[in-house]
Amino acid sequence: MSDTPNCPKCDSEFTYNDGTLMNCPDCGHEWVLGEEAAGETEDANAIKDAHGNPLESGDTVQLTKDLKVKGTSSTLKVGTKVKNIRLTESHDGHNINCKVDGIGQMKLKSEFVKKI
Repeated sequence: MSDTPNCPKCDSEFTYNDGTLMNCPDCGHEWVLGEEAAGETEDANAIKDAHGNPLESGDTVQLTKDLKVKGTSSTLKVGTKVKNIRLTESHDGHNINCKVDGIGQMKLKSEFVKKI
């Protein structure tokens, strides 16, 4: 029997200690022993960009991928800056409301933006 704790993310019992971090081979989650309960509640509800940085309402973001605008023949190009975003909770994954210059009001997915 192993005395290592189960993974706080996927509850796998096959965790191992790798020096200063605990690791889960099933889901790839890493955490510091003793801090898994405190950090997970904040991280679970946070909306993050494509690089894992937490986003907040009012941030400026940049697109990381060309995105077609639904209902038009327009495309938002990589690198387009979007200022003053508003975060929302959405069931379809579009968790950013914003206004894009030249296009108007839009909803974006946080996985296609990076925080500037």
